[in-house]
Amino acid sequence: MTEVSIRTVHDVAGIGEVADLFSDVWQTPRSNPPYPAEVLHSLVHAGGAVHAAYDGTRLAGAAVAVFGEPGRQDTYSLVAAADRGVGYAVKQAQRAWALERGARTMRWTFDPLVGRNARFNLVKLGATGTEYLVDFYGPMADGVNDGDESDRLTVTWDLAAPSTPSAPSAPGETGDRDAAPATHLAPDDAFLARRDTSDRHIWCRVPDDVVKLRAADPVLALRWRHAVRAVFTEAFAEGYVATGMSRDGWYTLTRPTTEGAA
Repeated sequence: MTEVSIRTVHDVAGIGEVADLFSDVWQTPRSNPPYPAEVLHSLVHAGGAVHAAYDGTRLAGAAVAVFGEPGRQDTYSLVAAADRGVGYAVKQAQRAWALERGARTMRWTFDPLVGRNARFNLVKLGATGTEYLVDFYGPMADGVNDGDESDRLTVTWDLAAPSTPSAPSAPGETGDRDAAPATHLAPDDAFLARRDTSDRHIWCRVPDDVVKLRAADPVLALRWRHAVRAVFTEAFAEGYVATGMSRDGWYTLTRPTTEGAA
């Protein structure tokens, strides 16, 4: 890979190329893209941004962001896709764009069963999982999510926080996790979740590769969806947030401490 360059695109041809990239990633015909070029062009015209990453002249990734509610200093990343090794640079370009315009946070959603994306968002970028959305989009027929329910985890990224790529995993996510009592079983009959006795952390496991599992056994993949959903919805109702993802596929959910508590 040559040195990657990233820029915002505004022209019809550049935006059309980004729309084609998203079609290829989500396995939809280019004639029926998940994010049509005219929609992307309108978002740019309204003040949003389409960032494109180029490996030489080849499009290697792209992301789309817009501003949220007035007064919240918040931005929302609608979609992002990139070659391996390019995603971090794309998100940093989005971050710089948002900060230059006075934003303090950026939010987006992702499939919580995709562990590699969870690790990228929570560990490498340092974002926090702040909201669990059940079947957010309803049924999806995009070639990637067919046969599943579209649960999503919202992450919130503090744009002003120090940038710490390849940050270490959350404290206690291995040793403390292994000693914590198990609370749920996974569809593979191994432990799905553990909870420490202080109620400070919950750990929840996801399948090794849910995309491959969904293609091979959609019924089993849906059982995993429902099992992980039960852990997350219960934990989030109690005030936990997602703060980490281990290399072996375990989320760390943390209950924030109350300032001034004894």
